[in-house]
Amino acid sequence: MRGINLRLETANEIGTEIESEAIHIISKLQPHGILLVLSEPDLNILQASDNSFRVFGIPAELLVTMTLEELLDPFQIEGIRAGLDKDNLDYINPSKLWVRKQGDDYVIFDGVFHRNPDGFLILELEPAVSRENIPFLSFYHLARVSIGQLEQSANLTDFCRVIVREVRKITGFDRVMLYRFREDGHGEVVAEEKIEELEPYLGLHFPESDIPKVARRLFSSNWIRIIPDAKAEPAQLFPERNPVSDRPLDLTHSILRNPSDCHLEYLHNMGVGASVSISLIKDGQLWGLIACHHRTPKFVSYELRKACEFFGRVIFSELSAREETEDYDYRMKLTNTQTALVDYMSQEDNFIDGLVKYQPNLLDLTNAQGAAVSFGGRWTAIGQIPKEEDLNLLQEWLRKNTDGEVFYTDALPRIYPDAEPYKDVASGLLAVPISDRNYVLWFRPEVIQTVNWGGDPGRAYEKSHTDGITRLSPRKSFELWKETVRLKSLPWKSVEIKAALELRKAIVNIILRQADELAQLARDLSRSNAELKKFAYVASHDLQEPLNQVANYVQLLEMRYREELDEDASEFIGFAVEGVSLMQTLIDDVLAYSRVDTQSIEFQVTEVDRALSRALGNLRGRIQKTEATVTFDPMPTVMADGTQLMQLFQNLIGNAIKFRSEEPPQIHIGAERLEEEWLFSVRDNGIGIDPQFGDRIFVIFQRLHTRDEYPGTGMGLAICKKIVECHRGRIWVESEPDKGATFYFTIPVGGRHRERRSGRQAQNHPFGGGQ
Repeated sequence: MRGINLRLETANEIGTEIESEAIHIISKLQPHGILLVLSEPDLNILQASDNSFRVFGIPAELLVTMTLEELLDPFQIEGIRAGLDKDNLDYINPSKLWVRKQGDDYVIFDGVFHRNPDGFLILELEPAVSRENIPFLSFYHLARVSIGQLEQSANLTDFCRVIVREVRKITGFDRVMLYRFREDGHGEVVAEEKIEELEPYLGLHFPESDIPKVARRLFSSNWIRIIPDAKAEPAQLFPERNPVSDRPLDLTHSILRNPSDCHLEYLHNMGVGASVSISLIKDGQLWGLIACHHRTPKFVSYELRKACEFFGRVIFSELSAREETEDYDYRMKLTNTQTALVDYMSQEDNFIDGLVKYQPNLLDLTNAQGAAVSFGGRWTAIGQIPKEEDLNLLQEWLRKNTDGEVFYTDALPRIYPDAEPYKDVASGLLAVPISDRNYVLWFRPEVIQTVNWGGDPGRAYEKSHTDGITRLSPRKSFELWKETVRLKSLPWKSVEIKAALELRKAIVNIILRQADELAQLARDLSRSNAELKKFAYVASHDLQEPLNQVANYVQLLEMRYREELDEDASEFIGFAVEGVSLMQTLIDDVLAYSRVDTQSIEFQVTEVDRALSRALGNLRGRIQKTEATVTFDPMPTVMADGTQLMQLFQNLIGNAIKFRSEEPPQIHIGAERLEEEWLFSVRDNGIGIDPQFGDRIFVIFQRLHTRDEYPGTGMGLAICKKIVECHRGRIWVESEPDKGATFYFTIPVGGRHRERRSGRQAQNHPFGGGQ
């Protein structure tokens, strides 16, 4: 005899095997009744359970050669055919059927008809406990008395306790439990009524694998399930495969379908001899079960089972209503918060301010301890949140690993291990995407909990291999097993998730509305730019001509009447010529400024060192005159307009020369690659700038010095700012008086880039002083 190789498998591996078991097409049947598979409309018997000989003396091999009419009298057949013609078989279920045994004796059964998913008519016969059906009035009084007690209960816990007490009174079972499924799939006993000698299960949690999804689907299809004898030897279906379809019979809706071997062993280990389960369905989903256990075999008649099913439906509708009532106040609070947030967002230019500046705020919508909004590449936060670097990584993970309108978890570190370092603020995450790269995130901290399990959930099943056969065995102990749960937050409620989704819709609508407003503004700006372009044309042509005439005639006046003019007159003429020259310079600068973003320029791959060299060439005379030294780092290749880039360097280097100190100018142009952009700098040793004027100097016509001190129009840095912004970059200055200045600007990385490098880290321009 071969030895038994026993090894424990992981919960996931075992769970997969349990879910793959086709328990609905099992060919074994509970032996307390008879199952017949019938063809329609002739009612020929196609298959029968092999316990038929024991029950009414006809072997299954003979039954499958007979018709139903040979078992029942014509009067019964007539009633059955009339019922089968109706869409709903409940009109004839159950039927009291007198089945003829061999000889003249009859056996009375409760007959229940149903059609399986493949369309075959199935008749299941159970022994009739009484000859009369329980009248509906009994159902009514049963439910009314129970509901009267339920209405007097103060809360859901008391409500559930009343349910199990009344069901135990009806059925007489040793133990009745109300078992509720939680969101993660595991179950919890929330109410229990039992005899004293049984070990209590109240408050215990049971792993999802105890009632796997495949079993839950069957519970959803059958409101009530009975196992009258968990140790009974099962009957077999004959023949095992349906002779018409040549497939195993689908017994999804069968009363007599035998439980799986694994489930029977589970009941044995719990000391259960018989069981009845009543399904509690809410919104089409299996909410929980009323589970009835008895230590010894116990048969419950069809009428009493129907009474329990009726009772389960009625009382659960009351339970659902009570649950929704207790949740109503919280729902209304969230609705009011959502309305307030929408109003705040509508009033603000930036909708994010409406989410964080007022009370209630973004945190109140989901009862979170932290929240962050990612929009336009920036984070806006409130409450306790991870660091910005962690937020960026989390957002990227969400983009790659989630889809749909919402994502939520109460165990973020378990599915995203990088979140474990900040579990104290973000063990729970609720996220809604606004767009592909914009999110609203809510966070909850870790809450360490102790969960009481019915046995070790990590050893819910054992997998054994005997003589080449693999077998799953449920755990043998259901004693209290405590687990300390970490890396989890309080769960998100469904009303909170719905509130987050509604907020997402509101934000998207506001963004769309603002997009429409921006589109209108863009159209207005386009018209304004067109007018500005016309003005630039007028400035370059119509205004230049009269200015030239003024300058020419004033200079002609000076030439013809020089001998007749005194010293003051000559000086006045000089002032007029100088004013005209300044006016022409201003017009040229305004024209250059207006054309920066009105020219239809397509950025091209541009070698920065060429643009820089052109700028230095244009400044050659000033560099030599001031003995300036200009050095620069190796320059990259970027996507830009080469002419505008040359103008940018020319203005910045020209300013460094103009605003020099007593020492010869020392100017260095730097370039550094950042993550998604190039950072350029122009550093000098000039007179510097007071930091308080760091923004003002980029405004058009703004000057910090008189024209007597430093000539110019105040347009140079404004043009620089406009060029940089047209390249989707930024520009700023860092400086202190008498300590020089460094102007920085960025240009996004675009297309292929490369760096031109020489043997030295920096280069000196050939026009620099002392070269």
